[in-house]
Amino acid sequence: MEALKQGADTLFILLGAVMVMAMHAGFAFLELGTVRRKNQVNALVKILVDFSVSTIVYFAVGYGVAYGAHFFVGAEQLAARNGYELVKFFFLLTFAAAIPAIISGGIAERAKFWPQLIATAVIVGLIYPFFEGIAWNQHFGVQAWIKNLTGAEFHDFAGSVVVHAVGGWIALPAVLLLGARANRYRKDGGMSAHPPSSIPFLALGAWVLTVGWFGFNVMSAQTLDKISGLVAVNSLMAMAGGTLAALALGKNDPGFVHNGPLAGLVAVCAGSDLMHPLGALVVGAVAGAIFVAMFTLTQNKWKIDDVLGVWPLHGLCGTWGGLAAGIFGSKALGGLGGVALGAQLIGTLMGVVWAAGGGLLVYALLKKTMGIRLSQEEEYDGADLSIHKISASPEREANW
Repeated sequence: MEALKQGADTLFILLGAVMVMAMHAGFAFLELGTVRRKNQVNALVKILVDFSVSTIVYFAVGYGVAYGAHFFVGAEQLAARNGYELVKFFFLLTFAAAIPAIISGGIAERAKFWPQLIATAVIVGLIYPFFEGIAWNQHFGVQAWIKNLTGAEFHDFAGSVVVHAVGGWIALPAVLLLGARANRYRKDGGMSAHPPSSIPFLALGAWVLTVGWFGFNVMSAQTLDKISGLVAVNSLMAMAGGTLAALALGKNDPGFVHNGPLAGLVAVCAGSDLMHPLGALVVGAVAGAIFVAMFTLTQNKWKIDDVLGVWPLHGLCGTWGGLAAGIFGSKALGGLGGVALGAQLIGTLMGVVWAAGGGLLVYALLKKTMGIRLSQEEEYDGADLSIHKISASPEREANW
């Protein structure tokens, strides 16, 4: 019976890993559809290569930083318990690799390729797993201290803060240090519109992310006996709430509509195992509103050229999700309880400060040493031709 349970748990978390890995195709197509045509190939290559670098770095360093485990032993030992520990690494790697995929959307169209791969290695190897270990593996007694102070530990079931807020807040200093795309904000105070190159690809990316998210959230239980239909339906309700709020506030704009479900899902991750579905609906709707309002504000008023709006979407909606778990997870609002708003506030703030500081350090050092931005000419030609020497739809010169 024990062998059957082990096998079932291994299959369960493997299916989760594969679903979240598939989300990276969603990241790729969301970025491909949003950027201009001359940067589409770069979007596709970045996401795949970032994932590959993340895999090696998280295997060799990051997983050990977060969980104190390593895989430098014989295969016989690794295969124990149906290889569950290996598959758990695979599942958690897909979360870690989401960080550079998030950042990629913010710095699109003008970032150098190789310096970003170095940033990916440092972020996935050290910065992300350091906080991951604090939140999910009791490192440094921080959770015990928070519990002693507030009566509950910081609760982040599937990563509103650990993954999304951290990714979004690392991205913000990268975007600011890079500066806006050429001619985006003109000297006369005007603004050049850079509309999405492909709404169908943008929509495809959003749908792939949305479907994969049910692996992201539900499989965060990590063993079959802890699976909860509540997590699935809360994710569904938050997705619907985010979509409808973005539709209403975004005035039918398809870019907003397709980012709405993602905003809702980012926000519900932390408390998806605790909230009542109606609470999750509200959390998702608030997140959809946050995304539309803050994307518009950052782009138009503050002139922060965050191409996919990753700071509003992941950074701010993830921050809201961390706090929302403490509000809507409480028994007073129909949740299961066991959370404290004070604990959520402390844990979320720690994640934000760590991510913003880490992102600033990494990208400031890279900017000073290697440079992080394409030259004016390279940016004008587009990252596809400048970096990869081919465009998404090459003009064929045929003589037959």
